[in-house]
Formats: sequence, structure tokens, C-alpha cells
Amino acid sequence: MPIAAIESLVELIKHSKATTLSEFMESLKDASQKLKSSVRNSISLSAGADLFLRFVTRTSHDVTNFEACKEHLMNSGKVLVEKAVAVRHKIAELGVQFIKDDATILIHSYSRVVMLLLQQAAAHKIRFNVYVTESRPTSLGIKSAKILCKAGIPATIILDTAVGYVIDKVDAVFVGAEGVVENGGLINAIGTYQLAVVAKAANKPFYAVIESYKFVRLFPLNQYDLPTHTSDLLAFPDLESRCYQESQIGENSEQNIKEEDYDVENFVARNPTVDYTPPEYITLLCTDLGVLTPSGVSDELIKLYL
Repeated sequence: MPIAAIESLVELIKHSKATTLSEFMESLKDASQKLKSSVRNSISLSAGADLFLRFVTRTSHDVTNFEACKEHLMNSGKVLVEKAVAVRHKIAELGVQFIKDDATILIHSYSRVVMLLLQQAAAHKIRFNVYVTESRPTSLGIKSAKILCKAGIPATIILDTAVGYVIDKVDAVFVGAEGVVENGGLINAIGTYQLAVVAKAANKPFYAVIESYKFVRLFPLNQYDLPTHTSDLLAFPDLESRCYQESQIGENSEQNIKEEDYDVENFVARNPTVDYTPPEYITLLCTDLGVLTPSGVSDELIKLYL
């Protein structure tokens, strides 16, 4: 999403009809806000859009010719997009050092950079096996397991609720992230926080594998301080009364319970898809800027936005 946001803003620059710098900047800010409001979870998208807008602001002060400025911004945006894949490979190379021979790894949900890291470790002839949480309600963990099995990496899918059961068999936990906030905490697929809590209790290292363009200027204080929070989170339909109703009605009754009452998509729409993991639960962050402690994230954010 961060890269898609940058690509969209680059495309806007290409077709911009603005005649003044102030008009140009306003159109970019408006477009950035529209992008953010177009998706329910805009955290990683915001990171990319804000970073590119900061780059535009700095560049516009350094270039006097307006048309030359636009051309420079388009070229720079394209270069950034092209480098995105190389960035992930660099992170994967850095992360391989944390996977030891005969290790058992636990991962959560789906992350391209985590997949690359594990594939890179296999390419280095490191022998290991992986537990993958199914990652309710999206089931993206199943996608991760299929990719790993296809690459010849032994992978076992476990229930999200089975993390505590398997943690003693695990040597390290690896997760990706939707965003890294100013204090070094993570915003990632729901269930990451509980995984981090269990790993901390079991004294297992918890590594975040993340691209620096997902560093986001947020400072959440708790789970309900995220920009994705809405008042109906965790508002489950009254299933007990519906199930009771259905049993009383019987199979041959003309009355019936509406099928959409049990629609999985309705549950997903009503409930959180991301959570916040505070920095004290994170061992290290493996990024394209190097291996960082959570406290080092704020320093890197200052460099990115200065």
C-alpha cells in the first residue's frame, strides 16, 4: 500500500494542471487525503503518502523551475517504486542471521518480506520448520503456509488460539507490520499483540521484519488509540439467541434465519483487523536501514522527516 500510494501521487503529478507551486501542493495534499479515506485501514498507505509529500515539500524549495520540479518528482517517485523490491531482499539478507539451523519459527498472517526472509534462509541451506497461525478473520496465514510448502519449507498451520500451546517448541517469532510507530511499536494484523505477549512470557525473541517506508508518524497509547478504531469494534451479533431461535423453529418450519446473519464478511467488517504491539514486547526490528532496537525508530523517523 505505501508503494501504491506513491505511484498514485506520481501519476497525479504527471497529469497535474496546476500552474503555481501552492496550487500544486494543495492538489497533492487533497489527493493524499482522498487515498487515506478510501480504505478502512490506511496506516501503511499513510506512511507512504506522508513520506512522499515530505519529499515533495523539501524538493520544491530546492528547485526554482516549476516544470523541472515536477519532472524531478516523477522520476524520483518511479525510482523509489523500483527500489521497493530490492529493499525487501536487503531486509531478508539481514534477517537470515537470526534463523539458526534446526530452528522452529513461528510467524503470523502474511507478509511478503517475511516470506522472502524464510525463502532466503532456505537458500542458505539452513534447516528449519515453521508454525503459521491461520490468522482469523482473514485466514492469510493459510496463504503463507501454501507459499512455504511450495518452496519446500516444512510449515504447519495452527489455530490463532494455539499460540500458547506451541510456544515452548518455538525458537523465534517473526512478523511483518502494516506500520512502525514513533515509539518503535508495531501496527499489524490482529493477533500480533497476543503473540508478542505470549513470546515475552515464554522468553522467546520477537522480531519485526519491516520496510522503512512503513515508518509512520503515530504515537498510539493503547489498542483503542489507532486510527482504525470505530465504536462498533468487537460488537458481535447476538448469536446465542439466534441459534436458540433456529433450534425452536426446526428444519421444516416456513420461518428461517437469514443466511446473512452468519455471513463471515459481516463479522470481518464489524471487528478489528489490526492491533498495536508496544515496543517493550519487540526484541529487534530488521529493516533496510539496518537492525534497530525499538528505541532507534524515533531517530530514523527524525532523519526521514527532517
